[in-house]
Order: sequence, then C-alpha cells, then structure tokens
Amino acid sequence: MKRLFTYIFTLFMLLAAMVVLSSCQNKGAVTLYVYNWGEYISDGSEDSLDVNKEFEKYYYETYGERVIVNYSTYSSNEDMYAKISKGAVKYDVIIPSDYMIERLIDENLLAKLDFSNIPNYEYIFDNFKGENAFYDPTNEYSVPYAYGMVGVIYNTALVDKDDENIGSWSLMWDEKYSGEILQFNNSRDAFGTALYYLGYDVNEATDEEWKEALELLKEQKPLVQSYVMDEIFNKMKGGSASVSSYYAGDFLSMYEYNEDLAFYYPKEGTNVFVDAMCVPAVSQNKTIAERYINFMLSEEIAVANAEYTYYATPNSLVSESEEYREYMNGIHPDAIDILYSQSESVKSSYYENLTPDKLMMINELWEDLKIESTIGIEIYIICGVILAFLALLALNLAIKKYKRNKLCANLFDKDEMQ
Repeated sequence: MKRLFTYIFTLFMLLAAMVVLSSCQNKGAVTLYVYNWGEYISDGSEDSLDVNKEFEKYYYETYGERVIVNYSTYSSNEDMYAKISKGAVKYDVIIPSDYMIERLIDENLLAKLDFSNIPNYEYIFDNFKGENAFYDPTNEYSVPYAYGMVGVIYNTALVDKDDENIGSWSLMWDEKYSGEILQFNNSRDAFGTALYYLGYDVNEATDEEWKEALELLKEQKPLVQSYVMDEIFNKMKGGSASVSSYYAGDFLSMYEYNEDLAFYYPKEGTNVFVDAMCVPAVSQNKTIAERYINFMLSEEIAVANAEYTYYATPNSLVSESEEYREYMNGIHPDAIDILYSQSESVKSSYYENLTPDKLMMINELWEDLKIESTIGIEIYIICGVILAFLALLALNLAIKKYKRNKLCANLFDKDEMQ
C-alpha cells in the first residue's frame, strides 16, 4: 500500500512539474489568434507538418520572441462574419472568401496590410492581383491563400452511371436519391446551387428570382438527408449519402478514402472562389499576424498546406513544383486537371458582396427554408405526442369503465343471492 501511495505521489509531482515548466516556458509569450475554415491547414495529423507549431518555432528562432498560436475554426463565411462583426474575440488572422472580404472591407472590419512584412507576396500569381481581385482591387487588405470551384460529388456505387442528370445540377433534385442528398448549410452556397440550376446570375438576380430559387430549394428539401458543411466528409467517405454539392479540393480529400466517389462541374455554371488571409482591424498583434501570413507563403509551408487541403493554390512556389503535381496526381489521376485545367474551361462566376437590403432578404429566405423544415418535424413530433396521449387517455377510461361495470355486476350478483 505504501509503495502504491509513493507511485501515485511521484506521478502527481511529475505532472505538477510539467505544468509549472510549461507555464514558465509560456510566460511572457504573445498569443496569436488565428481563425480559419475547418480542415484547411496542415495540422500534424497523419504525419503531416504541424504548421502552427513550426511557426512558433520559426518565430522564436528568427525574432527571439515566444508566440503561441491559438487556432480555431468556423464552418462558413457567415459564421465567421457573425463573430468578427460583434468583436467578441480579437482575432489576428482570418481567411474568409472573396465576397466576404469585400463586405468586411466595406464595413471597416479589416486592417490595411504592411507588405514590407510580407515579401513572399511576390510569389502570388498576377492574375490574383490588381483588378482581378475584385474583392480587394487596391490589394491592401488580403493575400490569396487558396482557390477552387464548387461541383457535384456522387457515389458511383449508389448512383446509376447512366443517369441522365450526371453533369447537371439536376442530380441534386433527383427523386431516385431521396434521403441520400446533402445540401450546403450556408445561405450563399445553397441558394447558389438553385440559382445556377435556374440559369440566373448569382449576383444580379432579382428579388423574384431569389424567391424562385427558394421555391426550388423547398422542392428539394424532402429529398435532403441533411444540410451540411464539414459533416459532409464522414457522410460521403462512409457511403451514407449518394449526392452532394461541395468544393473540388474537398472531393479529392474524400476520394482518398472512398474511390467510388466521382466529381463534375455542372454544365449550367458554378461558383469559383478565392480564400485570402486578412488581419481584422481589432488585431492586437498586427506585425506578428503579417509575419504569419508571410510564413504561410514560404515554399515548405505552402506546399504542406496545399498537399493537406488538396485545394488549388495561387502560389507559384507550389503550383509550379513537379513534386507537388506528382503528389496530387498520386491522390487522384486527374487531380491537377480538376483543380487547374478543367476549372479554366467551366462556366463560372464569383460571389460578390450584395447590398444590405439584398443580404437581409436572403437571410429571411434562408430562415424561411430552415424554419419550415424545423416546423415540419415539430408538427410530426407534437401530433405523435398528442395521439399517444389520447390513446393512453382512452385506454385509461376504458379500464376504469370496465372495472366500474365489473364492480356493479358483482354487487348485483350479491343482491340476487341475498
């Protein structure tokens, strides 16, 4: 017993020492708050490079200052905007998409970057700079990180290979796959699928055309298994869903685990996007944030991130690397073609920031779609509960009546006998 107590006490002291040592090491360290999409950085899993740990090490060796990266994730631009606009947390680096960057700039929520701290910006291709970066035409607020396009993913083991809807958005509305279809759980992308299918301009659509898109999404809703973002990975990899719309890079990530999956860009047109690194206006560590952005553009780190996320990259150090191209084509025989060549020939458009009135209307339409879905489920539940209650009540009354009748019959029999 004494020996066991000694072991426990020694273990406790070792743990306490580790906590104290860790606390001493982190004392005086600056915390850099990074807010990014899920599954969007090489994080050390599955033998990948841990980019944030590498930055902490690099920063101390280069500048003699300890920095701890506090890294958190969001699942949609709209979720990210809700936090940034409220200012609840003072993030230092965020990676929103083009139309959201435009909105953040318009609302003075981003800081202008000091590019003397970001010399690796020179490796960004010119077609992602200047007026080509419509969301940041003066190139003062953002540095491109990755780009890609939305397409349709389907499971060839579950979807008929001769289905005439393959190649079109219509596959997402095919009743044969009712309960096996996944739809985006964010308003801009979900409405985008409907607007492209209807042939409308996703930026110039009229109020009536947006409402028509809502009706189309309502028609789709009974077929939808779930509205998803990052949840799509497990569902499509595991074969629990047949059809979904999602990003090309993520298709490659899923294909690595399930080779039954296939992908195409819909013939009606689709969304092309750029995600870029920005510094919020409220950042308390702007210089460190800019050095973090520069670090993300360095060759080893940029290649690690591109190989981890499978997204197309605007960084010439990566996309011109033969080693990178061979790696990607090892994941999928047409990976480079899907990410770069095919995407150039597809009818596509960027999402642009919309007017406040239009954004308010879209939010209302999205709530209409989601609330109706919720109400439908609640009605079934409430009706079920009411029916069950009435059944129990009827059963209880029947039992009471039976007992009362039996009692009366017994009393009558006794009177007869007397």
